[in-house]
Amino acid sequence: MTAPTDPLRQAVDPLRAAAETMRAVRERCVWSQRITHRDLVPYLIEESHEVIDAVENGTRADLREELGDLLWQVLFHSAIAAQDADEPFDIDDVAATLTEKMVRRHPHVFADAVATTPEEVLVHWNAAKAAEKRTRRSALDGIPRGMPALALAQKMLGRVGESAPRPAARMTRQPDSEEQLGEELLALVSHARERGWDAERALRERLRRLEEDATAAERRG
Repeated sequence: MTAPTDPLRQAVDPLRAAAETMRAVRERCVWSQRITHRDLVPYLIEESHEVIDAVENGTRADLREELGDLLWQVLFHSAIAAQDADEPFDIDDVAATLTEKMVRRHPHVFADAVATTPEEVLVHWNAAKAAEKRTRRSALDGIPRGMPALALAQKMLGRVGESAPRPAARMTRQPDSEEQLGEELLALVSHARERGWDAERALRERLRRLEEDATAAERRG
C-alpha cells in the first residue's frame, strides 16, 4: 500500500502546501468530509475573535498562529465549494477573484490614477466599490445583519450619510476619547442590566428603525 503523499514535501509554496493539506484532510478525514459551509460558521466566528484577541492582547507568535487558523477556515470553505455539483470553485478561484478586485480598487497602484493622501486613496476605493455594486437598491444593502450590534451600528451610520436623519445624541457627558467612550458604553450596559434590559437587542431594534428611516428617505429621493 502506497503511503499518502505529504503535501508539505510536494509544494514549495507554503500557501499551496496549506491548500493541498486542506484538500487531503477533506478527502481522507471522515469528520471533515461531512462538514458543510453552514457547519463551519461558528468556527469562523470563533477564529475571527481569536485573531482580534491576539492583536489586542497576544504576542507575535499568538497572532501568527491565529492568522493561520483563520486562513484554515478560508481553505476549508474553498475545499467544500470545490466539491459542489452545480457551481464549484476552489481556492485558486477565490484568490483570482480577490486579486482582480484589489487591482480594480487600487488604480493609483496598478493604473494611472494618482493618490498622494489616504483621503484620495479612499476616493478611488469608494468609486470602484460603487461601480461594482450598481445593482444595490439601498446604501445599506450588503451590510451583514449578523454583525454584533455595535459594529453594525458603526457600519450603518457610515453608510447612511445624508439619506436619513442621524439619531440625536442624548448623552449627559460627551466622551473626549475612546477610553471615555468605553466607560460610557460600559455604564449604559450596566444601566440596562440593572433594569433587566437586553442592551444588544435594544441597539439592534433601534438600528432596524434607522434602516426603515433610511430606506424611506431613499424612496423619497
